[in-house]
Amino acid sequence: MIVVTGATGNIGRPLVEALTAAGEKVVTVSRGDAAFGAGVVHRRADLTATETLKPAFEGGEKLFLLTLDPELDVAPILDAAKDAGITSVVLISSQRVGTRPTEALLALEKAAQTSGLEWTVLRPGGFASNAMLWSEPVRKERTVIAPFGDVALPVIDPRDIAHVAAAALTEDGHAGRTYTLTGPALISPRQQAEAIAAAIGEPVRFVEQSRADAHEQLLQFWPAKVVEDSLDIIGSPNAAELEISADVERVLGRPAATFADWARRNAEAFR
Repeated sequence: MIVVTGATGNIGRPLVEALTAAGEKVVTVSRGDAAFGAGVVHRRADLTATETLKPAFEGGEKLFLLTLDPELDVAPILDAAKDAGITSVVLISSQRVGTRPTEALLALEKAAQTSGLEWTVLRPGGFASNAMLWSEPVRKERTVIAPFGDVALPVIDPRDIAHVAAAALTEDGHAGRTYTLTGPALISPRQQAEAIAAAIGEPVRFVEQSRADAHEQLLQFWPAKVVEDSLDIIGSPNAAELEISADVERVLGRPAATFADWARRNAEAFR
């Protein structure tokens, strides 16, 4: 049985779908109630309240671990997993460990590597799904408002992250591996607006946003540290952040999805 944390998010939901399609038994874990398909067991638990974790992990053999807080100490979570009988973990980290390492991000990966569990680390770059922040202005005004309009990065479709995680959880040969996950091409916010326009069959205007305005907007969704680091990357990426990784194709045997693929699949959100 596979335990999936963060199961209601952009990675967790397609991961649950991929695992159940492969015939795996899945337990999903989140702080609130959540509905999934037939055969999926949901348990409520809070990653910051370790006393809730062992009952949530009970019966699991493998753990998918995702936390949105880069400062969270995951060692107690991994200890709870071991106590519940889990033997391996697939951890969502960040491309920034390889490009702009911080003490907290290094500690995140080290906790998995020294946990006594078999481990696989996934380091995704920026998510294509961050474009969902534009859905309302596109629907209402056919406008994308974003900073750094012509700075291009290889954003990754979260469904590809989920599929790599599913492979790491169900196939041999991934233990002790670290995968950097990017899309197959560099694409700027202005070009993303063009891809959304093509997906919905309507013109979409691009409006450049100041960094200060973007910072204020993103604080509604992400912790301050995540916002600051993200704006640094999307505004002034270093050479490593511009590299296109082949790890998605190595693991899945197919190229990573393009942003245009993601936009077509999610076109209804922008209509």
